[in-house]
Amino acid sequence: MKIKGLRWWMVGLVSAGLIVNYLARNTLSVAAPTLMKDLHITVEQYSHIVVAWQLCYAFMQPVAGYLLDAIGTKIGFGVFALLWSLACAAAAWSTGWQSLAFFRGLLGLTEAAGIPAGVKSTTEWFPAKERSVAIGWFNIGSSVGALLAPPLVVWALMHGQWQWAFLIVGALGVIWSALWMLFYRHPRDHKGLSESERDYILSGQEAKYNNAGSAKRKWTEMVRSRDFWAIGIPRILSEPAWQTFNAWIPLYMMTERHMNLKEVAMFAWMPFLAADIGCVLGGYLSPLFHKYAKVSLFTSRKMVFVFGALCMVGPACVGFVASPYVAIALLCIGGFAHQTLSGALYSITSDMFGKNEVATATGMGGMAGYLGAAAFTALFGVLVTQVGYSPLFVLLAVFDIAAAVVVCLLARSGERVPQPRWMPASAAAK
Repeated sequence: MKIKGLRWWMVGLVSAGLIVNYLARNTLSVAAPTLMKDLHITVEQYSHIVVAWQLCYAFMQPVAGYLLDAIGTKIGFGVFALLWSLACAAAAWSTGWQSLAFFRGLLGLTEAAGIPAGVKSTTEWFPAKERSVAIGWFNIGSSVGALLAPPLVVWALMHGQWQWAFLIVGALGVIWSALWMLFYRHPRDHKGLSESERDYILSGQEAKYNNAGSAKRKWTEMVRSRDFWAIGIPRILSEPAWQTFNAWIPLYMMTERHMNLKEVAMFAWMPFLAADIGCVLGGYLSPLFHKYAKVSLFTSRKMVFVFGALCMVGPACVGFVASPYVAIALLCIGGFAHQTLSGALYSITSDMFGKNEVATATGMGGMAGYLGAAAFTALFGVLVTQVGYSPLFVLLAVFDIAAAVVVCLLARSGERVPQPRWMPASAAAK
């Protein structure tokens, strides 16, 4: 039986995998207030647990990409998903912060394959002209997973113990792994794919890959280049905000805003819904700035990044409001802001690096970002007990604005971005 538009069903399957992936990583933050009390974990020790995940995730990203290329998408993604599901479920047997940090470290090692596998599978299943759309759809799974975690985990907490949350999410991951192994095939081998769609996919890919491109530099050369630090420094400065939202918002809502579990379930998902909007709207802002501000495409990417960085002033003002609901609204602005500027930075990366370098540059930039996030989380866990949350939210905004300055000063487009016919030479050079 042939299935019409099978490539879109495949991207739906990938998106479901990313939802499970982000459910697993966000389970801890929602369950944190309860398990910290049961296991007698301090705020500083909680930060160590978060850092364990971040460091393992950061260092594993390039390794996971290599393994996926070596053993293939189907086996690679399926095995990694099964392993991260078991690591998530294993956290239910934690007896203290050290054992919980160990299990979360294992989770980071295995979850690092999620994004590379998603990009690789969409590369296999989509022609070049549709690939950015497909990646956008599967990437929504990351925010949806973070969005679903609060109500799911709170339900588990209210109907059992905190261990249930990890076991339920782990079980969902095992189920998805089985579905992936059952249904995923390369388009050359999938029996449900029509010949016309198969030809459409493969011919579109060949047209792209046959284009001549620049020679690929060694990663050591890339690290020493101005181009890499034009994206690496902003990634280091901007990633702490997203990781802080993922790891600390539920704890902040309960300890600082005195919300109960039901209120956390009702409101903790909202910043991630705003982040989804940032993913989509941020993608449309660049062509709008390009058209109406009459600047180059590359300059329009920078303008989107600056816009997102300025929006981070919203969460910086959290400490000045008394209402917990206004505080949530400001954190929503933060979620929107980060995904807007993050998407712009990925576009800037694709403009600056050739097709043979962009994946390497993105992976190295991601590792730099998560290392920066881990360092900030360690600092956060110490300072939050001394100065509170509000100054640290201000610091996140300062980081993002500094990142925007770096992007504006260091990022150069080269000659890869096509300019419109009406573009004057002076604007195209920006």
